Amino acid sequence: MPTPVIQLQDFVASLERSPLAQWASFEPWELTSQSEGIVRKLLNALSVVDFTVADEIAIHRTTTVEPGAVLKCPLIIGPNGFVASGAYLRGGNWVAERCIFGPGAELKSSFVFAGTKLAHFNFVGDSILGSDVNLEAGSIVCNYRNERPDKEIRVRKGADLHPTGHIKFGAVLGDHSRLGANAVVAPGGLLRPGSVVPRASLRDDEASPTESGA
Repeated sequence: MPTPVIQLQDFVASLERSPLAQWASFEPWELTSQSEGIVRKLLNALSVVDFTVADEIAIHRTTTVEPGAVLKCPLIIGPNGFVASGAYLRGGNWVAERCIFGPGAELKSSFVFAGTKLAHFNFVGDSILGSDVNLEAGSIVCNYRNERPDKEIRVRKGADLHPTGHIKFGAVLGDHSRLGANAVVAPGGLLRPGSVVPRASLRDDEASPTESGA
C-alpha cells in the first residue's frame, strides 16, 4: 500500500489505541466513505454486557440519550456520553467516550474521539474529529463543494493540492481543536491539533495554505 497523503496519527494521538487502529493507514476520506461497513464490523466485536444493542445501534449503558434524538444505524456511542433531544446521528457513525451532542447537532458518516462536543445546531459530515474537539453553536463542517461544477474534493499538503477521488468529504479536526460559533470549515479541511477557527469565519484549506494545515 502506498504511503498515505495524510497520516491520521499526526492529528489524532489516540488513533492507534482505539478500535480504529486497524484502519490507521487509510486516508481520512477512505475511512469516512466506508463508515457504514467499518461501524458494522466494530459492532460485531462489542460486548452486550457493556452496550445495549438493537437494530445495529449500540449505546453504552452509561450514556444518556434523551427522548426525541434520532439515531440511525449503523451506530456506536461509547461510555459516559450525552445525546440531547433533537440531535440527529446518521449514515454510519462511531463515537468514543464522553462525547456530547446538543440539540440540533447533526453527525453524518463520521468518527468522533473522546471528549468531543457538538454544542448545538451543528452539522459535521464525513469527517474525523480528534479528542477534546469543541464546536460552538452553529459551527459547521461542510462535506460537499456545492459552489462549483467540479465536485471532487482536494486536500492541501503544504503548497500542493491532492485529489481525493471523492465528492463527499468533510475534514479532519485534530485533537483539542476549537470551532467558534457560526464558523465554517470547507470540505477538505485538515486542522492540526490545537487549531482554532474564530467565530463567524471560514476555514478553506483548498483556497489557500494555512499555518495549521498539513
